[in-house]
Amino acid sequence: MSELTVAQRAAGAEIAIDRAPYFPRRKKMITGRSIAVLVFLSICALFFAVPLYVVVVTSFKTMAQIREGAIFAPPSMWTLEAWDYAWNQACSGINCNGLKVGFWNSVAILFPSLVLSIALSMVTGYALALWNVRWAGPFLFLLFICAFVPFQIIMFPLISMTSTLKVYGSIWGVALVHSVLSMPVLTLIFRNYYKDVPQEILSAAIMDSGSFWRIFFEIIVPMSGNILIVILILQITSVWNDYLIGVTFGGFNAQPMTVNLANLITISTGTVAYNQNMAAALLTAIPPLVIYFLVGKLFVQGITAGAIKG
Repeated sequence: MSELTVAQRAAGAEIAIDRAPYFPRRKKMITGRSIAVLVFLSICALFFAVPLYVVVVTSFKTMAQIREGAIFAPPSMWTLEAWDYAWNQACSGINCNGLKVGFWNSVAILFPSLVLSIALSMVTGYALALWNVRWAGPFLFLLFICAFVPFQIIMFPLISMTSTLKVYGSIWGVALVHSVLSMPVLTLIFRNYYKDVPQEILSAAIMDSGSFWRIFFEIIVPMSGNILIVILILQITSVWNDYLIGVTFGGFNAQPMTVNLANLITISTGTVAYNQNMAAALLTAIPPLVIYFLVGKLFVQGITAGAIKG
């Protein structure tokens, strides 16, 4: 009997060990604090959502419906006439070819700006973080100072430089200025990101006869996925939404979409076409919104992975 009892106890102990402990989940109670947070967030959401709703519904109305004064009412008859006019016929100065001209100018400015700024800042940040660069400390301090210099202070020297290079008033001139102005911030971001790469990896790569560029392309670039997503979204938003650089360096033939939008809204004769203005504003805002919604999850992952630190 004693042996059987011992065996039964051992079996029961094994079953108890194998069985995972059960901790009942406590029910979340609605507290005054959670209600206050929800109310505050709802107010913040309405603060941005209500004006956006007005812009959207107005863009689908006719001028007769807008004159009725019911700005919050949905259109009684939905129409795309304002969108078609804004895209194909809107006037920017004496050019009445619509916002599509500025859209393709913005696209043409965006791609070289991204390539130049990201490529140069990646290499500079990599060199400052992982290689023993002479005068690296003063150079970083200079970059930090340049990152906060207002654009208006260096605008005239940049105009003189781009005129000397024969790129003023061209797509490449606007892209070059965007790249130069974004270099300090992007270099500091890349440098802080690459600073966390273990020095042992670099030492092992050097022992395996790895050169500066071979280590960069075979080790550093494949490790830069998170930071590249963050930088891409930041740069796309910054370049696409820029107005001051475009109107200063774009001349007459390389004006981005934001400049065309400003000309359309601020210069008008007769009755102000609010539906066309709203449609033009939405057409200008849609591209960066689409980019963010497509890769927004990766943007959050890049930040949480330590993309921006220091």
